[in-house]
Amino acid sequence: MRILIAMMKHETNTFSPIETGWRRFEEWGAHLGPAARAAYEGTAMPMGAYIELAKEAGAEIVTPVAAEAMPSGRVAAAAYEKMVGAILDAAPGCDAAMLDLHGAMVAETTDDGEGTLLERLRARCPGLPIAVTLDLHCNLTRRMVDNCTALIGYKTYPHTDMHVVGAQIGRVLMRALKGEVAPVMEWGNRPILAQTLRMGTDDEPMRALIALARDIEAEPGILAATVFGGFPMADIPEAGISAIVVADGDRAAARRAVDRLLDAAWARRRDFAYRHEPIGHALDRARALEDGPILLLDHADNCGSGGTQDVMAVLKAVIAAGLEDVAVAAVWDPVAVQEMMRAGIGKEITIRLGGRTSMPAIGAQGEPLEVSGRVRTLSDGDWIVRGPMYTGVHVHMGPTAVIDTGKVKIVVVSRHHEPWDQGVFTSVGIDPAATRYLLLKSRIHYRAGFAPIARHTIALDGVGVTTSDNRILKYEKVRRPIYPLDEM
Repeated sequence: MRILIAMMKHETNTFSPIETGWRRFEEWGAHLGPAARAAYEGTAMPMGAYIELAKEAGAEIVTPVAAEAMPSGRVAAAAYEKMVGAILDAAPGCDAAMLDLHGAMVAETTDDGEGTLLERLRARCPGLPIAVTLDLHCNLTRRMVDNCTALIGYKTYPHTDMHVVGAQIGRVLMRALKGEVAPVMEWGNRPILAQTLRMGTDDEPMRALIALARDIEAEPGILAATVFGGFPMADIPEAGISAIVVADGDRAAARRAVDRLLDAAWARRRDFAYRHEPIGHALDRARALEDGPILLLDHADNCGSGGTQDVMAVLKAVIAAGLEDVAVAAVWDPVAVQEMMRAGIGKEITIRLGGRTSMPAIGAQGEPLEVSGRVRTLSDGDWIVRGPMYTGVHVHMGPTAVIDTGKVKIVVVSRHHEPWDQGVFTSVGIDPAATRYLLLKSRIHYRAGFAPIARHTIALDGVGVTTSDNRILKYEKVRRPIYPLDEM
């Protein structure tokens, strides 16, 4: 038996000004041929689970590509074709395919990156059994569902169950190959453009929806059940909440289960809207707290959802508020990093930090912040994730430096990286557990690494293309009416 195993992942923010060519995939992780297997075998990723299952079956493993890029703008046509072409060229002669995808990829040539891949794969190999894992933030489409055998999504945000769901759907496919099950799928969606800050699976309303999906999976004949929060920063018709259920031959049971999930989501639609707070009020609350670490979230500039990671508005407010013993992760500014490297460790320096990127989609210009301090640390920015999300994966932040103002230590990186693991600090000599305030450019993924040490968490409403303020974003393609853009 010959099994194709591949990864192609990108969460596309159509409002982001950051270009997404092949180089951006190389910066986070782009591997072709045997190097793809070497990069992800033994990791807690869906691709890692797929490789384990194929090895157990004694199958020949073909890994044409494993590529992922930090969220950003539309994927360039050439980069998209490079990944899709590698998968299509490897498919002939394979007995099955297991694909580690995202579900919110928008390319220059298609609004449905994953659906287009699957459609072309099925056209190339019409009878090929295909298993697919997708992110909880997938914007599910008919093209995705119609062109695979069995599909599942993560049930956690932060995504700490990637290996688990990969193994689950991979086993479904292996059983189908043996004739033990006959997977059938039903799916649907509701017009809810849920906001990412309201999708944490430890919080309501997602916690209840995930619990319902797990209950459904425990029912006889159900092989997998998923509810997707969707990715609201993708201005495409299908953006929003959806659900899919895989049943063993019983399409009617799958349909009933999907409707239960979607009806439950619709009933809680108002809970998916984020409530804003003036940043001054939030900082007053942070200052009044006595025990730390206190997490401060600069969520509107989260590169993990396509933010530029160089907006200085929140950091400027934190400094102006007089907060002390603050560690910041991370500001993207390769120019500032090089300035600090030229100065050297221990040197005093004044730099214009951040503000390198303008954001036309929200009418915002880059505004740097003048910062003076001592160069504390210089690093190559390479480390390995030891926490529960992306466990075992190598991180490449590029040349990295820390500037210490005396009150604030700022980690400055050359490549975008969302701080979901404590390694973003420990790799440059900062102990986050011993710091009073941790200012993180993150939304929910920070919980994977930092929830165990956090005493309090406060969201700071700043500026950026990952804003939760719907008045700022100009949607043109998303279906209408849709809540909360429209009162329904």
